[in-house]
Order: sequence, then structure tokens, then C-alpha cells
Amino acid sequence: MSKILIFGANGQLGTCLKTVAEARGIDNIIFPGEGSANILDLEALSLVFKTEEPQFVINCAAYTAVDKAEDEQASAAAVNCEGAGNLAVLSQRHHATLIHISTDFVFEGSVPKLLDELDPTNPISVYGLTKLQGEQVIEKNLIAHYILRTSWLYSEHGNNFVKTMLKLSAGRDELKVIADQVGTPTYAIDLAEAIFTIIASGNKAYGTYHYSNEGVTSWYDFAKTIFDLSNTNVKVLPIPTSEYPTKATRPAFSVMNKQKFKTTFNLEIPYWRDSLKRCMTALNINA
Repeated sequence: MSKILIFGANGQLGTCLKTVAEARGIDNIIFPGEGSANILDLEALSLVFKTEEPQFVINCAAYTAVDKAEDEQASAAAVNCEGAGNLAVLSQRHHATLIHISTDFVFEGSVPKLLDELDPTNPISVYGLTKLQGEQVIEKNLIAHYILRTSWLYSEHGNNFVKTMLKLSAGRDELKVIADQVGTPTYAIDLAEAIFTIIASGNKAYGTYHYSNEGVTSWYDFAKTIFDLSNTNVKVLPIPTSEYPTKATRPAFSVMNKQKFKTTFNLEIPYWRDSLKRCMTALNINA
């Protein structure tokens, strides 16, 4: 069994990786302690790699505060670019394969078409730019890598749109939600399953892949579905992006084509609404 080293283990995806690993009976996984898990500390990272000698490295660590990044470009770039580069260099040095999580925000999202891996990138936010720079530094320094671009990540863990909507609905009669931004929600448990599928496959088709759940929706319809499935009695009002201005600009359309991933790894990807039902069940169990 390959030894797997995971960074960003306390975040949403990292927690889901732990859950899926336990369900699959995968136990040869290392979650570095807080003192050695800082991907900006090259000396500490070098020691972890030298001690553990992993075959696979999964990078879930990221600066994800999209609006805050507009004012903290250096901090976002440090984590999303420099940190990713550190992992790539050390993975190359220790003959490890790096699985790195990126985002649909690397695209401008102004054209309503399925986004392929080879489509031109043109990020319209600092967050998207620094994530793209992270992809580029990995490609420059490491052949054995998989870059997984995902979108609208949620789960029963951490902070995300699903949990925010359920929290905001408490004690309110109505909520206003943006209806003109379109994409695909991704259940982090499904993404974790996909990551372990890559590792188990033995397939060395390195490169960039798109992974989200199947289907298309808006934030408004996503919210409506959350409340329908959870039997939450709140009225949802659709609003345009112009009525909810944010520091960072978001892609208006960022639906990604997952055919490359499905073909390469022979994986059927769940429909977003079906995965949301599973998340709701998990939330009820954990309540």
C-alpha cells in the first residue's frame, strides 16, 4: 500500500479524506502535526518528506478567503503559489506523486460553455490568479502530478454554502440568493473518493483534470434545493450579482467538463442533487 502524506488535513476536504480513508480501510496515511504541516516552512517540510518518504502527497492546503485575498495578495500568493511550489520541489526530490487541489476560479467564466482543461485561463480575482500560479509552479517543477480543479465545495464539515444557508435560515422568513452565477456544487466526500481512486488506479496519466459533481445549477437553485431537502420553511428570493456586490469578482459561468477524468479513471460521477441528499443525511446524523 502506498504511503500517503496529506497537507491541509484539518480543512473541509482533509476531514473528508480521513472519513473516506477509514471507510475504505486505508491506514497508511500521514497527517503531519501542526508544527511540520506548514507548507511555507521548507525546512520543516523537508524533514517530513525525509522521515516519511511518501509515494503520494495530497495538497488540500490553500488560502480560500476569496474576498479577503483582494487585500492580502501576498498572503494568498504565499500559500497558493509558493507553498504549492515547495511541495512540488520536494515531491520531485523524493520521487513522490503530488495531487493538488485547484479551482474553477482560474477561468474568467464569461462564456456559457463547458470548460475543458485546455481552455484559456483568465482569472478575474486575486484568489483565482494565485491558484493558477500554483498550478503553473507545479507544472514547472514536477512531472508526476495531478491537478484537480473543483468547484463549489461543500460537506457536513467546515464552513461552506450548505451549512451557511441552513444557519442563516434559522429565525428568518426569507433569504436573497444570487441567481445569475452558474456552476456545479461538489460534495467533498465525492472528491475525496475520486482522489483515492486516482491513487488506487496506478494510472500515470499525469496532468490537469476537472472534477465536480454532474449537473448545472445557480446559487439560488442550490439554496432552494438545500431548503427543500431539509424541510426548511424559508422563502428564497433570486437576485442578480449586482444587488450583492463583493470585493472579488466571481465567474458568472464555471461549469466544467469532467469527461477526461471519467475516461481516464473509469469513474462515474454522481449528480449534484443526489450527493446533496447524502450530505443532508450525514448532517442529520451528526446533529
